[in-house]
Amino acid sequence: MNALAPESDAEPEPLDPYSARVAEAFERVGPSVIHVVALDARGRPRGQGSGVVYTPDGYALTNSHVVNGAANLRASLIDGRELGAERVGDDPDTDLAVLRLSDNGLPHAALGRSANLRVGQLVVAIGNPLGFQCTVTAGIVSALGRSLRSHSGRLIDSVIQTDAPLNPGNSGGPLVDGKGRVVGINTAAIRMAQGICFAIGIDTAIEAATALMREGRVRRARLGISTQTAPIDRRLVRALGLAQETGVLVASVQQASPAERAGLRSGDVILAYAGAKVEGVDDLHRLLIGDHAGRTQPIEILRRIKRLTLTVTPEEAG
Repeated sequence: MNALAPESDAEPEPLDPYSARVAEAFERVGPSVIHVVALDARGRPRGQGSGVVYTPDGYALTNSHVVNGAANLRASLIDGRELGAERVGDDPDTDLAVLRLSDNGLPHAALGRSANLRVGQLVVAIGNPLGFQCTVTAGIVSALGRSLRSHSGRLIDSVIQTDAPLNPGNSGGPLVDGKGRVVGINTAAIRMAQGICFAIGIDTAIEAATALMREGRVRRARLGISTQTAPIDRRLVRALGLAQETGVLVASVQQASPAERAGLRSGDVILAYAGAKVEGVDDLHRLLIGDHAGRTQPIEILRRIKRLTLTVTPEEAG
């Protein structure tokens, strides 16, 4: 008997903790990941990507750039089922789209919170580039609060940067935490750089998806600023009695914008808008709803060491 030969009835060795979490995340979410094919008017493929089903009645998230301009859409699951797909709506400004698949009782993923992510946390990127098998890569959250320019030219704020590699065709697939919850929608990789990939935070995706399902589009108000989530110096938090440790840093102010007319400046940190506390970019995005366009609202800011309240009248985003 060959002592080096594997025993056919041997018990599989337990996975190390890291591998076990990656495997568990894939087992939970993999069945809900779809392959999306965009077809032209003649039925020829014009693009493809991935997506993730998030309701049992077939609603799925993917990237806007995967489906934008398609005459027809097809989707397939890893169990081999091929389904028709209807575009409920897409939002190029966040590079997100909602599809409705032509079946019910589908495997669907649980959604987490991107606001709860921490730098260094394990994440798993899952895609379905071929339609009958998934690809899985793992890494960590490299940075939070990044900005990424969408295909429409608008900056997407509160983007997750990860070193989990994105394979070709993985755009639109889910970024998953170690507990198997979707925390982002993969959107882009920097091909000339190693280990720099991006995902739209699921908090932003849920807001966009809700609007697309309700109205078929995302109505927004705009201030005309570029922003990022930023910490507030703890000495200022104590000195001013702030009830928050983060806010929204104004990186730049557009000319002739509502923000410029209100007196906002680069370097200001937004603490509250319309009477609601703002601890991050996602908070501000949720508050800048289309109904606020043309309505004057208070905006509380931190300017150097002073706490100020201005008034701003947002415009409807075009």
